[in-house]
Amino acid sequence: MSFKELNLIEPIQKALKTEGYSEPTPIQVKAIPQLLKGKDLLGCAQTGTGKTAAFAIPILQGIHSEKQSTKGNRQIKALVVAPTRELAIQISESFRSYGRNLGLRTLVIYGGVGQNPQTKELRQGVDILVATPGRLLDLINQGFVSLKNIKYFVLDEADMMLDMGMLKDVRKIIAFIPKVRQTMFFSATMPTEIGELAKSILNDPVRIDVTPVSSTVDIIEQEVYPVDKGNKTNLLIHILKDKKIESALVFSRTKHGANKIAASLSKAGFTTEAIHGNKSQTARQLALSNFKNRKTRILIATDIAARGIDIDELSHVINFDLPEVPETYVHRIGRTGRAGLGGKAISFCDYGEKPLLRSIQKLTSKPIEEVTDHPYPLVDTTIKPKERSSRRPSTAKSSPSNEPKQKGKEAKNGKVRREKRANESKKTTSKKNEKRKNVHWSSR
Repeated sequence: MSFKELNLIEPIQKALKTEGYSEPTPIQVKAIPQLLKGKDLLGCAQTGTGKTAAFAIPILQGIHSEKQSTKGNRQIKALVVAPTRELAIQISESFRSYGRNLGLRTLVIYGGVGQNPQTKELRQGVDILVATPGRLLDLINQGFVSLKNIKYFVLDEADMMLDMGMLKDVRKIIAFIPKVRQTMFFSATMPTEIGELAKSILNDPVRIDVTPVSSTVDIIEQEVYPVDKGNKTNLLIHILKDKKIESALVFSRTKHGANKIAASLSKAGFTTEAIHGNKSQTARQLALSNFKNRKTRILIATDIAARGIDIDELSHVINFDLPEVPETYVHRIGRTGRAGLGGKAISFCDYGEKPLLRSIQKLTSKPIEEVTDHPYPLVDTTIKPKERSSRRPSTAKSSPSNEPKQKGKEAKNGKVRREKRANESKKTTSKKNEKRKNVHWSSR
């Protein structure tokens, strides 16, 4: 199928041709016709499936057709809310690219920078606003943004907003939007709270699931390296010496770990930067830009910081730490293999991470090739693996069978201590009384 068959207007088809797009992706084939009909949409799709174009193209076409019959100052007709600055910028760039021949104005606003340039743009009039929740709510409260004319509303990466604690702000924003609107809701996963939010803001939506999280992209070559935890950095340096690795996105479970890995690689002579929540917006954007432009060969990232990052022709994804949630593994490795180009995913697994690896293989229903022929093989198996459990760990210090005995022993010991303190108190009181008695008689 071609974009022409999706009944797109000529200016948008021309823009897509300029961008080098010839055939729509599965989510675009399913979503665009429904959105052009005005239907609400619930999309379960991860980054890299083409979902931005899936909602941007129908919005652009809808606003353009309405613009022909209306006159006056520009009012915000479409609002897209995204969790991170990086993702918001990418979405705004897509709107500008696909709508280059329509004469519409797109503005992106986000926190971490001064608001004056953004408010200046808002005063000049905007058709499409892309925003992160915090800055948007701030500018609404200051009176710089009015959402009373919104006809198209997109909530992108909703589950990431849940992870980042943004849902409270999102609900406040929704309260400013007209109830009569077309809503598009996208989330890579659908936890309970996200499902409830979707149900509350969507009206009889069409649901589209693309690339289920339980299936791994087949074109991605996957390998796992058993290695002791203390040798992971040495193994990473060894692997990155391979010149065939043109660019690598390395995942760390923690911010501190990301910084530590970046420092070790820089010391070893690699061009590398780290990106995570503790970095300033400016530093994160610069690191991402350097990586995209190939000025930096290796980017170290945490899951939240990397979520939504769309990088073309990424050759390798390396899991320095295995994720605790198996679905996250699929999201991580999906950042390579874009546009059918293939790619490779390498994972390190120490003995304590064995249960995590089993969970990943169970989810994907596919064994991952194990590579043992490397300089730092796994030798330390003395640490008992941490078994995954859906139940929260108990705070009890003893097993249920020993608990009554333990309590009885503690009660007995407590009674002895109380009796001892009482006897000591009696002795002290007696001495004080005797002293007062002697003083009394001596004064007579």
